[in-house]
Amino acid sequence: MRRPYWIPHNAGPYDFPKVETALDYPDGLLAVGGDLSISRLMVAYRRGIFPWYSDDQPILWWAPSQRMVMFPEELQVSRSLRKTIRKQAFQLTIDQNFRQVMSECAAPRGEDHSGTWITPEMLEAYCRLNEYDFAHSVEAWQDGRLVGGLYGVALGKVFFGESMFSRVTDASKVAYVHLVWQLWRWGYELIDCQVHTKHLESLGASLVPRADYCRLLDYLCDIKSYTGVWQFDPDLLEHGAP
Repeated sequence: MRRPYWIPHNAGPYDFPKVETALDYPDGLLAVGGDLSISRLMVAYRRGIFPWYSDDQPILWWAPSQRMVMFPEELQVSRSLRKTIRKQAFQLTIDQNFRQVMSECAAPRGEDHSGTWITPEMLEAYCRLNEYDFAHSVEAWQDGRLVGGLYGVALGKVFFGESMFSRVTDASKVAYVHLVWQLWRWGYELIDCQVHTKHLESLGASLVPRADYCRLLDYLCDIKSYTGVWQFDPDLLEHGAP
């Protein structure tokens, strides 16, 4: 029985096995251990790997055989969602409260109030990424209250989406759609959604094989991307169109 690669103690940030050695079951489990330093996280994303684990586990690194991705030009916005966007029911911002967005994403959800995979260690690691402008958040506000949002990591012309939350119907969808439109304006060509969900599929995301995904990263992560302040274009917020 094959086992995932155990990253040695004090190993350097580049110490990852090839993604094609990931397990078939559970699908994509590649390595165990290491740390969540900025350098290791950025190496991982560049190679198509992401951390996903619970409080009672060591750090688990994944590279699924099929990757859910969004090409910005393939975004699908339903008629009802466009109607919500036109109402301008939410005030949208970028990087105004990264920590709170992550904390909301980590909060218990559903009727069983189950937790998420965002551990305190993960929260601190990604807040550090945000401080160095590697990670970004989108916030949806209503009457001064944070009611939805998402966060992820930017590298080259790829945005690696991590998680989203919504306290009001459509808040996270509106935030996501505006982010995709803004990234498209900035020349981003790929948004990583990690794993399949019906919600993402309804917005136009699709699955691609791991090898194809990694080839896209080889090309897109090394292209210089937008370097200005992350904020929405005023006309995008006013008119709700790319």
